[in-house]
Amino acid sequence: MDLGLAGKRAVVTGATRGIGRAIAETFAAEGCHVAICARDAAAVQATVAALAAKGVKATGQPVDVRDGAALEAWIAAAGAELGGLDILVSNVSAMGGLAGEEGWRRYFETDVLGTVHAVEAAVPLLEQSGCAAIVQIASIAAIEVGHDVFPDGFLQAYGAMKAALTNYVAEISRTLGPKGIRANTVTPGPIYFPGGVWHRREQEGNPMYQKALAHARLRGRLGRPEDVARAVVFLASPAAGHISGANLVVDGAFTRRVN
Repeated sequence: MDLGLAGKRAVVTGATRGIGRAIAETFAAEGCHVAICARDAAAVQATVAALAAKGVKATGQPVDVRDGAALEAWIAAAGAELGGLDILVSNVSAMGGLAGEEGWRRYFETDVLGTVHAVEAAVPLLEQSGCAAIVQIASIAAIEVGHDVFPDGFLQAYGAMKAALTNYVAEISRTLGPKGIRANTVTPGPIYFPGGVWHRREQEGNPMYQKALAHARLRGRLGRPEDVARAVVFLASPAAGHISGANLVVDGAFTRRVN
């Protein structure tokens, strides 16, 4: 299937490793020009070079999404450099496991406000596309509580903020629809990659890793970044042109739920 992404222009936040990197690489493989950000300047530079090697225009800057003004300025600059914007993927997250008031604040500033500021900066550019899409990366913590893989309360603040974002994206799918902008959520389960959270838990002998693996109903493995990336890129593409307001769960049947 031709996804119709050749020549499109995408912004992906947090795209130097893991899910974000896989998303950016999959867009580039489809012929989509890509702008990325992350906090590590060297990692951004290396990732931009790797993306450009695929024959597309690639650009990036070190940005901390908690700095709303810097994030908004970068998205405007990325749009100008790419000649417009068709796709926004909000991927940056503070990750799960933070507790107390500091955890709530970090998730709110990073996950929630980081997404809201990105959307508000991108919408004026996306309106000019005629076929635009926003995809927000959530977590199964937003849709299931009390999973026996995680200690009680471990994902409380994280799950609440990801649930808020899932609701937010469903709402903007309605308000932005008349402007030609679709908005969807992709909700991953545990994702394993070298250097990632689940790899570290495996190396540390953390019992959460073995518990998670025991719940991996599909092919007996945890998810991989490319599993999520393919879902994101499809939802962002013109091939999914009548899908908006959806929450696509990519967890290999890890959670127990009926959508």
